Amino acid sequence: MSLSSSDRARSVLFNTCVRRTEPGPSSLTRVSLLVRCSSDRARSVLFSVLPILSWLPSYPVREFLFSDVVSGLSTGVVQLPQGLAYALLAAVPPVFGLYSSFYPVLLYTFFGTSRHVSMGTFAVISLMTGGVVVREAPDSMFYIQTVNGTNMSVVLDEVARDARRVQVAMVFTTLTGAIQIVLGLLRFGFVAIYLSEPLVRGFTTAAAVHVVISQLKYLLGVKTRRYSGLLSVIYSLQAVFSRITETNVPTLLLGLSCCVFLYVIKDLNERFKKRLPIPIPGEIIVVIVSTGVSYGMALSNDYHVDVVGEIPTGLLAPALPDFSLTPNLITDAFAVAIVGYSMGISLAKIFALKHKYSVDGNQELLAHGLCNFISSFFHTFVVTCSMSRSMVQESTGGKTQIAGLLASLVVLLVVVAIGFVFESLPQTALAAIIMVNLLGMFKQFRDIPHLWRTSKIELELFQIVVSKKKKKKQNHVPPLPSRLLHSVDGGTCLLL
Repeated sequence: MSLSSSDRARSVLFNTCVRRTEPGPSSLTRVSLLVRCSSDRARSVLFSVLPILSWLPSYPVREFLFSDVVSGLSTGVVQLPQGLAYALLAAVPPVFGLYSSFYPVLLYTFFGTSRHVSMGTFAVISLMTGGVVVREAPDSMFYIQTVNGTNMSVVLDEVARDARRVQVAMVFTTLTGAIQIVLGLLRFGFVAIYLSEPLVRGFTTAAAVHVVISQLKYLLGVKTRRYSGLLSVIYSLQAVFSRITETNVPTLLLGLSCCVFLYVIKDLNERFKKRLPIPIPGEIIVVIVSTGVSYGMALSNDYHVDVVGEIPTGLLAPALPDFSLTPNLITDAFAVAIVGYSMGISLAKIFALKHKYSVDGNQELLAHGLCNFISSFFHTFVVTCSMSRSMVQESTGGKTQIAGLLASLVVLLVVVAIGFVFESLPQTALAAIIMVNLLGMFKQFRDIPHLWRTSKIELELFQIVVSKKKKKKQNHVPPLPSRLLHSVDGGTCLLL
């Protein structure tokens, strides 16, 4: 029997009301369904967080091991002098550069998705870290009065200053890592696409200018304070040139010799990179030779050449950072977290495209965060991927992060066994390593004619980023939006 249209309508309405009144799953049931974890899901999450589990079991030992060993040793001998040198930029004793060249590199082997990038110290990030460290622990806080008979003098307590600066660097690294971890868990790996190429190149060019100027005092062997804030570049140059008559001639000669040697070696490596099985390790040669010359000729005692000084043997026990410093550091940490990740993911994508594999931006952000956060408890400062070391790791035949693991073990060997050998290493040699490594960044000034022809807006952005000066007082902490507009050292600008 067919139903009329009105009967059908009443039937549909009745069934709808019945369905609405039927009890659905409770809130507890819905939550349990969301958090339910099958074995396949747990395996997927584990392999996502620890990418090493996806490739290590099938690692082709016969095909890859020899290449990874050669690449790891080559990268390690570059990582060692760079770790010592970039600690100067971070305003901490050189041995902490070695710690920062070991722990994060070891951790990235397990958490990273790129096969070729080299995690560790990097000039720009070290400079930004050093700006924060010097701001929070300036020399002026550590002058003490000493009495010798009837004479009273004021001297700098370098031990107390360095201890405080290490504490600041640890907290800063912890915060930076925590921010990167949170952003990674929130799937913010896409943030790097909003940093245009002219902005990044302008930022790194400006940073290179500040780094080179900050190293002039080590190259000349003069004593000046480290400046930060408005017109810091001009103040630094003024301080150096006002003491130019106090230049330590042996320091200058040794530094210039190292600069010339490193430049020649880098030029040879570039010209004959297709013929050389591995790049000539100019930096480690400079470290070994200059250390030998310094020790043999007693440069520190007889000629007052500044050297690295005491390098404790072995690793320090883990320690908790002083989180009372957090309010002054949190916005700086956010800026460094973004910059460090952006540089790392850019390098990772370049190598991934060249070697036809993929990298996970969110996992890379998480990996950077874990490397910084966990390592910070072992007295490290902020790290990211280094272009120069990554090029060495890739060009010497590195296939996987086993090469990075071996590079970290090279640094570990020095720390636990032969670190004392480098106590006579002149600081001017480290300054030479830093300055020559940054020559490539100055070539980015060649972008200006190209940008003039192609995009006036991008040219203006490049110039603003290079020239913008940070406007803040020594102890004033601006709000988040204005802090993100500036880098944390020397007036370099970061436009996010």
